Amino acid sequence: MTSAKPGSRKGLFSLEDYLAPPAVPTGQTPKDVLNTIWRKNEVFLDIGSYSIGSFVMVLWPVVLIFLWMAWDMGFESLNVAFWYGFMCFCGFPILMLIYILRCPVPLPVRFNRQRREVCVPFDDGRYWIVPWEQVTAQAVAMDSVGRHGKTTQGLLVVGFRNPDPDAPEKERDFSLGFSCGGGETAMCLWECIRSYMEVGPDSVPKCNFEGENTEKSFLGWTFTLLFDALKSAAKGDLKDALKHVVFTVFLGAPLGFYLQERKLVPPPDLTDAGIKEWSKPLPPEEWAQRSAELETAIAMREAELAPQQHSQSSRFT
Repeated sequence: MTSAKPGSRKGLFSLEDYLAPPAVPTGQTPKDVLNTIWRKNEVFLDIGSYSIGSFVMVLWPVVLIFLWMAWDMGFESLNVAFWYGFMCFCGFPILMLIYILRCPVPLPVRFNRQRREVCVPFDDGRYWIVPWEQVTAQAVAMDSVGRHGKTTQGLLVVGFRNPDPDAPEKERDFSLGFSCGGGETAMCLWECIRSYMEVGPDSVPKCNFEGENTEKSFLGWTFTLLFDALKSAAKGDLKDALKHVVFTVFLGAPLGFYLQERKLVPPPDLTDAGIKEWSKPLPPEEWAQRSAELETAIAMREAELAPQQHSQSSRFT
């Protein structure tokens, strides 16, 4: 991934937002929309791209559609075309899901705010230590038009450059991709990382997995979401109640949450001796500081955002 000056470039069916470097504020609120924060403390932030729950919630509606078709056609009259479609759209994804569940969870990328460095681990035991201010970030959104109208898909890509200048071409770059939709959603996700490094731990959401010692069953998650729907309905918030019902019945959220917790409670840790030493806290006087270039870029960006933030706050007063 190549770096570019932060800003937006709009094409006929695409929108690309270059977010870093330099890692200046996006103007969005940090939101961990994909549960990417696996571990957070005063020294480092662990970010993971393992999202088995999202995989389940994409697959679940397709399975429901085929079950409805089988019920409507009659199970005894299902033909070859039905089973071919089922294997293509459900069978192979289900086999892929089983394979993913049997594999170990990939290690997270660790952002050390005291050293202002990033540790990028690999399955073979190698790891890179990359300067924070060299990390690249880009939000990409693509539009497609079909029979059912326009749909938008996008992702956040966070890239890292191998600190070894003599590394082979295929080992010079590594990137994390988050399927969060691009645009403002990707900016909110990037802000979780950027705000932690530039503002502090309290500026980003809590970790959803670290410290958990109990896991809900599939039925437990189902009852929890449906109970939340009943509470919202009792308060008169029918929109929120409908959202919980849709997530529970039609998007398979209980199964997604259950499998996500089974794999990420507790989240995997970086156990290499060198990384553990690198992850220890430093005395405040030894903390790394922003470069003068980044300091200037952040100040300019904050000055640009100030009128917008003032205008937004005035609307609610």
